[in-house]
Amino acid sequence: MRWMIGILLLGITTLVVGEPRGGELFAAHCAGCHGDTGKGGVGVPLSLPSFLESVDDDFLRKTIRMGRPGRVMPAFRAISDAQVDAIVRHIRSWSGKPEPVFSDKPRHGDAQHGQQLFVSYCVACHGANGEGGTGTGVTFSRKRDLPIIAPALNNAGFLAAASDEMIRHILQFGREDTPMRSFLVQGLSEQDIDDLVSYVRTFEQQQQHASGKSAVTAAESTIWAESSYTLEETIENLKDAIVSQNFILIRQDTLEHGLVTEGEEDPSQVILHFCNFKFLFEALAVDPRVGMFLPCRVTITERDGKVMVSAINPLYLSRLFNNSELNEYCKKMHAVYSAILEDATL
Repeated sequence: MRWMIGILLLGITTLVVGEPRGGELFAAHCAGCHGDTGKGGVGVPLSLPSFLESVDDDFLRKTIRMGRPGRVMPAFRAISDAQVDAIVRHIRSWSGKPEPVFSDKPRHGDAQHGQQLFVSYCVACHGANGEGGTGTGVTFSRKRDLPIIAPALNNAGFLAAASDEMIRHILQFGREDTPMRSFLVQGLSEQDIDDLVSYVRTFEQQQQHASGKSAVTAAESTIWAESSYTLEETIENLKDAIVSQNFILIRQDTLEHGLVTEGEEDPSQVILHFCNFKFLFEALAVDPRVGMFLPCRVTITERDGKVMVSAINPLYLSRLFNNSELNEYCKKMHAVYSAILEDATL
């Protein structure tokens, strides 16, 4: 009898130990953008009471799974359902209240009238076509027109995650501590709000046409070129090419600097750091994660008598960042890298 109880207790312990821990998962996957306590950063504030009171757990689950295509929020498809549920429970714990319950039944309104109301009440924050505000997350270190960037209402991820009833609730009551005010307080009727919901739902019809329009794909993570010059000549050519592209050369270093004992670095592996600060600041305003690959770097290596020049491929990073606003900057940066490598190696 005792051994049976022992096995039962061991099974219970295993279940408890094996259960995903939402706090740890949030720290690993979400805190980098949304902050350790959900107060926001690159991502929107998730612990805001008015946010948690206006979204149900199904919305949170679908948002984690699908993300926001073309925006900053990536899709988390590799983690398990149990892990997603654990993250959702962790987010919900900040509220101290049960999740709101929304019907999944569609609302019926006059979408044409809703479009007129959208122009009058929504365009200023959410954009003419519901594309959302410019930039990311919340304001910390730089000024913006709004303290929180308005989400994209025409986004496939949002439309799939948000029920009509949830959208209606947000329009009715707004979100305290954000620019989103109650539309009832602003004088709209409940029928007006249903009309707005119906218009927002028509954005789904535009997704097929918009899908992939701003997408950037790239097979390679790096750009390579073989130089016909010596290592030293290639480095000098690169410096001239960098300046000719209106970039400032910051420094030249060995690739192993700081990784091995000083004086033991391999001199045949060199890295050049350079930057156009105007370009940098503009790109950082769109998405602070570009700091991962800016300022710019080009690597020069010599092996078996062959000199190779390489740089990270901004088009590849654009795809990883899932932010369509960055695409143009990544295209420009790709053109700069390509021109520099070509000028220096031909």
